[in-house]
Amino acid sequence: MGKILEKTHLRGLKSRWLRSGILLTVAIVILFTLVFSLGVRSYYYNAVRTGLAAKAQAASTFFTGYVSRTYSQYYQSAYRYTENFEDKNFLELQFINTQGEVEVSSYGISAGTSPGTRDVAYALENKEPGSWDGRRADTGERIMAVTAPLISPDGTVVGAMRYVTSLRLVTRQITAMSAIAAGVGLMIILAVVLSNLYFIRTVTEPLVELTALSRRIAEGSYGIQAQKKYDDEIGDLTDAINEMSAKISEAETVQTDFISSISHELRTPLTAITGWAETLAYDDTISGDSQRGIAIISKESGRLTKMVESLLEFTRIQDGRFNLNVEALDIAGELADAIFTYGKLLEQDGITVEYTPPAGEVPFVLGDAERLKQVFLNIMDNAAKYGRAAGRILVTIGSAGGWVVIRFRDFGPGVPPDELPFVKKKFYKGSGKERGSGIGLSVCDEIVTRHKGKLELENAADGRTGLIVTVMLPVMNEDDLTI
Repeated sequence: MGKILEKTHLRGLKSRWLRSGILLTVAIVILFTLVFSLGVRSYYYNAVRTGLAAKAQAASTFFTGYVSRTYSQYYQSAYRYTENFEDKNFLELQFINTQGEVEVSSYGISAGTSPGTRDVAYALENKEPGSWDGRRADTGERIMAVTAPLISPDGTVVGAMRYVTSLRLVTRQITAMSAIAAGVGLMIILAVVLSNLYFIRTVTEPLVELTALSRRIAEGSYGIQAQKKYDDEIGDLTDAINEMSAKISEAETVQTDFISSISHELRTPLTAITGWAETLAYDDTISGDSQRGIAIISKESGRLTKMVESLLEFTRIQDGRFNLNVEALDIAGELADAIFTYGKLLEQDGITVEYTPPAGEVPFVLGDAERLKQVFLNIMDNAAKYGRAAGRILVTIGSAGGWVVIRFRDFGPGVPPDELPFVKKKFYKGSGKERGSGIGLSVCDEIVTRHKGKLELENAADGRTGLIVTVMLPVMNEDDLTI
């Protein structure tokens, strides 16, 4: 039961708790990872850009002292500088003319091409170093370029010096750092999830147990106690439920003792009243209304005696003195005997019991013959009481799915749908005109339950043409010898 309650009722608590705690943590970690990745990318790119810019500016300043006014001299100087370029294994050095075309390149393959990037245009137009990062048009490789203008002594731009480097290693480093950040973030999320689940478990498990205990108390297990595990708000709730259970048990004991005591006290005067009523009924000197009054006294005392017997039966169930004498039963035969016995009495009141014998053999059941007859008689008595006007009671028996199924149907007004779930509760009295003690069906339900069976009530299909009471008893197995 605890697992079912946890799945149905406490899953909402867990999900709300996890949503409020975990989602916020996940959002913060994702945001941190993104910011960290962007920061690492910006740091590395700026470092590369700054390094290239400083190198280009220094080389440009140094090379400008050797720049001549003629193109031929410029080309020759650039060629010689490129030939002696020490970092050609790591950087590509390009000399750009004033039209933005590559004149000389340390790699050679780009000579004669036009980069067409904004760093070149910016350096030639503004006489200041310009930078650019992107992908090569031919290979798609990610690169960064810094271009520094070459300015002659008279202030004119005679060309530009451009450094180009691959960002493959930088990108790999950025990816590695981002992966590390993501891994740390996942570890944080996992730690938060596990800690939250542990904490939620310390809350939900006691709640599941207390909910199951409360249901058991509601079903009649008065006096049971829950173990107090925590000295906090849940512990206070445990104390409150334990106190409630104990007080309900005390009240139930007082009620049962009172009912038992009153029932025993009523038996003696009722026996005397019934005896004298029967004696006076044969007195020839009494006639007319007096004789009719004596008949009423006899009938009502019999009804009270029956009620007292039901109360005593109820108290025996409550205090554990209710035992079953179990044996293999031909339940169809027991039902037929009960119908024959009680049917004759009902015929005197103009009520016919219409019994449909089973089409085939009905399996045996394990049970107490007298107790089950008591169930049949109580159900037929109720059917006669509430369906008296129709004058019919239908009874059928059969087997299906490992159960012997016995149905009783009257043709009275039925039970209001809102009252149907409570009819089997002890001392429950509905809103109908016929008012009983509220014990009969409760005792029947207890007897059937002790036989591992079910007692179900439902209105007929149209809702107002009678009540159907179904008794389901498990078919006897060869190794099933005890209840």
